Amino acid sequence: MVPKVLGTLGIKTAYSYIEKDPERNLPKLMEWVDKLAGTGPDSFQEQRDAFRAVINDPDNNMHQLIMNTLQGVDNGVLKAFFVNFFLNANIIGWPIQEKFRKKYNCNIPWAILLDPTSACNLHCTGCWAAEYGNKLNLSFEEIDSIIRQGKELGVYMYIYTGGEPLVRKNDLIRLCEKHSDCQFLAFTNATLIDESFADDMLRVKNFIPAISLEGFETATDGRRGNGVYQKVVRAMNILKEKKLPFGISACYTSQNLDSISSDTFLDQLVEWGARFIWYFHYMPVGNDAVPALLPNPQQREQMYHRIRAIRASKPIFAMDFQNDGEYVGGCIAGGRRYLHINANGDVDPCVFIHYSDSNIRERTLLECLQGPIFMAYHDGQPFNENHLRPCPMLENPELLRKMVKETGAHSTDLQSPETVDHLCDKCTSYAQCWKLEADRLWAASKAVKQERNM
Repeated sequence: MVPKVLGTLGIKTAYSYIEKDPERNLPKLMEWVDKLAGTGPDSFQEQRDAFRAVINDPDNNMHQLIMNTLQGVDNGVLKAFFVNFFLNANIIGWPIQEKFRKKYNCNIPWAILLDPTSACNLHCTGCWAAEYGNKLNLSFEEIDSIIRQGKELGVYMYIYTGGEPLVRKNDLIRLCEKHSDCQFLAFTNATLIDESFADDMLRVKNFIPAISLEGFETATDGRRGNGVYQKVVRAMNILKEKKLPFGISACYTSQNLDSISSDTFLDQLVEWGARFIWYFHYMPVGNDAVPALLPNPQQREQMYHRIRAIRASKPIFAMDFQNDGEYVGGCIAGGRRYLHINANGDVDPCVFIHYSDSNIRERTLLECLQGPIFMAYHDGQPFNENHLRPCPMLENPELLRKMVKETGAHSTDLQSPETVDHLCDKCTSYAQCWKLEADRLWAASKAVKQERNM
């Protein structure tokens, strides 16, 4: 506990310099981080070096993002983020996770995704939540228990999905208060964000929304309902005025890929005050999924290059859950870096793959991680040496089919349980077509890295 306390004090001390002169004194914070991280295998040396290069280059777009964030986000919120995310979730939490990975020979996650409720206030096309209704909920006590169990394993990052998490906004704020040493993020439609909730966010300081958008007004309202886009814009204006950080969640399909990755869209997000955008590849999950929405190989390659161009040019941090596999060693599900717990308590290896053999109401978090389906993930990762083909469903469907059948995992789909054969059959053609492009891109990426290391 002493290193954590000293580390927290050190970060806060270093941060006081940043408040006075961010441009000049940001390196002082890095000095404290370097001292805490050390030089061992769990010190994030490569990441720290990359961050240091950014803060020392005023012309770098990520430098601009950092400066804009330091000036445009409430100081108390920033301090909490530095302590909870950088210090607790990474510098302190990661070695604890590694210790338990070795001790129990299973995956220990960096983050836990969970659904507080199955309820949603919208009726989005293609989404089950509104039709399913407010039937399933994790109680406050159950979520609290999950967080307490997670912290014992070194997990300080918690991400809410749904349903619409903000249906439970009062409970979420209480959890922020009770676990002030954790960082919380919620994927939300943002329509329930008002002045009162923003004030609560400002008070607790450790809650960040990731707002779902399909694009501009026509695309967003077309899927989510008339008037939703303007409600989202109002929510973002409230957050910006109160100097609260937020980001964007965007699912790209064969139909909207160009729009949501365009300069026009990204520049608008920056103007609204978004600090990050998290892109998700469309997944054909569910009996009623539409495989035609899957990007073709050319579109996916386009997104592969585009995400890297955005990171190199725009003052917003862009991530691509599928196309950034090469930076995280392939699939990060199955507890390797995260897992998912739905509103029924089912513990899924992946937020997109709804098959489980464990329920958090019947087993501890550690017991779930040691269950058959999670151990199948543990033993099988990486599912492909080409990390541009990371997923056991989308790019390697034969592997998901095998794991589910061998472990006896059952569908946890809340509305219409889907057989693993039905799901994997939808991915077979996609996987075969993408393999050709992915192998070429992977070979090119490896060649560039080898040249840099020469």
